[in-house]
Amino acid sequence: MHTPPTLSQFLFQDLKDHPERLELDEMMTELATIGKQISHETNKAGLANILGAAGSVNVQGEEVQKLDVFANELCKKTFRECTHFAAFASEEEDTVVDIRRDGDKGNYVIAFDPLDGSSNIDVNVSVGTIFSVHRVLPDFPPTDVRQFFQKGRDQVLAGYILYGSSTVLVFSFGEAVREFTLDPDSGEFYLSKERVTAPDECTYYSVNEMYTAQTSTSDQEFLRWVKEEKKCAARHIGSLVADFHRNLLKGGVHMSFPRDKDGTGVHKVKLRLNYELQPLAFVLEASGGRATNGKENILDIVPTELHQREAVVMGNRDVVEQYIKKFSRAV
Repeated sequence: MHTPPTLSQFLFQDLKDHPERLELDEMMTELATIGKQISHETNKAGLANILGAAGSVNVQGEEVQKLDVFANELCKKTFRECTHFAAFASEEEDTVVDIRRDGDKGNYVIAFDPLDGSSNIDVNVSVGTIFSVHRVLPDFPPTDVRQFFQKGRDQVLAGYILYGSSTVLVFSFGEAVREFTLDPDSGEFYLSKERVTAPDECTYYSVNEMYTAQTSTSDQEFLRWVKEEKKCAARHIGSLVADFHRNLLKGGVHMSFPRDKDGTGVHKVKLRLNYELQPLAFVLEASGGRATNGKENILDIVPTELHQREAVVMGNRDVVEQYIKKFSRAV
């Protein structure tokens, strides 16, 4: 039986084929190490005193979970030791954090959600780490907040780590999407899908239907079309990375509409552009899918705030394009 390559072997070959990706390949090694450590902690969460709230609230107004704190501090420590990063932005931090050490330049900045869906972990629901890497812009100081006001299309590396029945690492440099699965016995990530391609058929839809009555009439019509015309089945875990990963592999569309039925301009959406939507949309487009906020492609939006939120419809390209053509606010 042929043994698939480990992540280290894959990155070694990638470096031979693409020597210009040296720094990115080294980043992936560090991100994989983070994934292994968080996977270890989540797997013993029920036995350790790391479940529940930490007694504080993050910048998003969300109650911080103990595992959030662990994951955020682990990422901060690892990125600081990696000399390629000048700064990072985290969903758990108010502002940009300078992580340069003496003499380090840092050619990249990284935005990440250290543990997305962590409020679900005490009921054994899958959670994930999401990451997004951009090059440092020469126009601003390396640690300026404007370094994070870049289009998602300009990412050089993005992906996520899903901690579920197994731990999987999914990432893209832009031209293809790879999936690696962690072997808990050896502690190695092995290539499990050499090229992830979004299926032609949209099988599932993911949306919190509790709020659909508050959305626009056109968004409600799109949801009806997905259910009645496309015959998609409802699958909504409520943990973004888990929902996204299933839809990516099986075919599906994820919806987070603005709750603005009366057209008042109130834009109460949940998902963050820098930490969630840009990296997931980057992976999605590399696999053949698409993501939009109803007005423009997620990857073409230039953030104006560090913790900016956006509406999104993302998944199978044909379904998203149908939304844009017939149902979206751009019509």
